[in-house]
Amino acid sequence: MGAEHRLDLPAVGERQSLREQVAHALRAALVTGEMRPGVVYSAPALAQQFGVSATPVREAMLDLAKEGLVEAVRNKGFRVTELSARDLDELTELRRLIEVPTVARLADDAPAAEFARLRPLAEDIVAAAERGDLLAYVDADLRFHLELLALSGNSRLVSVVTDLRNRARLYGLSQLLGEKLVSSAREHLTLLDALESGERDAAGRIMAEHIGHVRGIWAAPDPRP
Repeated sequence: MGAEHRLDLPAVGERQSLREQVAHALRAALVTGEMRPGVVYSAPALAQQFGVSATPVREAMLDLAKEGLVEAVRNKGFRVTELSARDLDELTELRRLIEVPTVARLADDAPAAEFARLRPLAEDIVAAAERGDLLAYVDADLRFHLELLALSGNSRLVSVVTDLRNRARLYGLSQLLGEKLVSSAREHLTLLDALESGERDAAGRIMAEHIGHVRGIWAAPDPRP
């Protein structure tokens, strides 16, 4: 699929640098499915839609390429990377192996006050899901999980999980709005309840189930026929 697909992207403002705001808009297009796996997008064409030069668009796309979200296509632009069901299953397995035991240990090791500090962020995830704000949902969810894992004191672990989550990002999350997404969002609050109560086994079980649900809700199946 090499043809350009017209995107409905917001105009760029001035609160952030052009590069940052373009990258933010492109992330939104990836999450909502406006930018589709396998399609090649040229920086000049996207720049025309934003009303800016091609340079900040190209820089933003290179930032996304570093995260594995797109890949450069010589003399053409950037292709949204495709993930097979097997790719996503392998990434999910790695997350389970790392995150489940780490989060379970936090029930014993981390002060309850740290979990209470994360509760407003968990509530933001639920609120974003309820109002259908997909980008806010994704942003709050990422912050929650990384800040939770940071309580382990292992910065390398947080870096590895950040990379895994970036690579397992979803296409077409907009198709999954509704109670299913809200239910997954509420699992963050249930997890905090278990952690604050010092329930190690329950915390591990909830984390494992949550990652499994995320695989079904966030990670789209193989988009190729």
